[in-house]
Amino acid sequence: MQGEKCDQSFEMQKPHLKQQDIENLIYVVRNRQVMFDRDLAKLYQVETGQLNRQVKRNIERFPSDFMFQLTKEEMAILKCQNGIASWGGDRHFPYAFTENGVAMLSGILRSETAVDVNIRIMRAFTAMRHFLANNAQLFQRLSNIEYHQIETDHRIDEVFKQLNANTQPQQGIFFDGQVFDAYRYISNLVRKAKKSIVLVDNYVDDTVLTLLDKRKDGVSATIYTQNISQQLRLDIARHNAQYAIIDVQSFNKAHDRFLLIDKEVYHIGASIKDLGKKWFAFTLLRDMTAAELLKKIQTA
Repeated sequence: MQGEKCDQSFEMQKPHLKQQDIENLIYVVRNRQVMFDRDLAKLYQVETGQLNRQVKRNIERFPSDFMFQLTKEEMAILKCQNGIASWGGDRHFPYAFTENGVAMLSGILRSETAVDVNIRIMRAFTAMRHFLANNAQLFQRLSNIEYHQIETDHRIDEVFKQLNANTQPQQGIFFDGQVFDAYRYISNLVRKAKKSIVLVDNYVDDTVLTLLDKRKDGVSATIYTQNISQQLRLDIARHNAQYAIIDVQSFNKAHDRFLLIDKEVYHIGASIKDLGKKWFAFTLLRDMTAAELLKKIQTA
């Protein structure tokens, strides 16, 4: 839809009714130039209800290409695009009359005013038709510009989405006091796993189990740690009785901590349970895959 609304009331004496006033009341709906019942009623100096009653009495003269009623969706678009805040409390969606429909109105509204106004309306439709035809190339260019702008905006949105998706740091240092930042970083690593998580850490407690519970459904979790104390065994048993199972195995060959997320291997300078308490670094190891490190662990 397009068109501009002239939101003024008209003095109906002939000298005060300008051609531009009528042209401003022509909209484009369903790719047709139309005028609405309430605007036509003002021009004809009759009530909107009276105009519509006359139309209904002669409804056989108004097929769908002469007159149709706007839908709720069309009304919403019309109000949005043309800044129409209200239709004066109308309880029904307005009827739209095409040029043929307006011409037919002259046959059922026989007043002198109606005849004069109809002539002016026909001239307004003709002027609008010429305007659209003469500026068709310009409108096409504007449409193309708008289309390319939408495409550009879409591409920019995609760029920002990719930037947001890749904001996960690959290496760096967390300093003491950055407890939440460190915890959030590791939590995001756990959440991004699609198949498996393997933690190699000699110092594990129940907080590590809780952290690994942030993984997605169906993602396996395994912990390799040096000392499985009686308390840790009890914590694991209680955890696995309620939540997705975390497999914990003994492994005493590692000094450093490693976190394997699917195919990636992260070297972490502090135990997971102590994140943020002291300075620690983390690094994505690009020269080793999770499968390679896991094979060394299992064959050690």
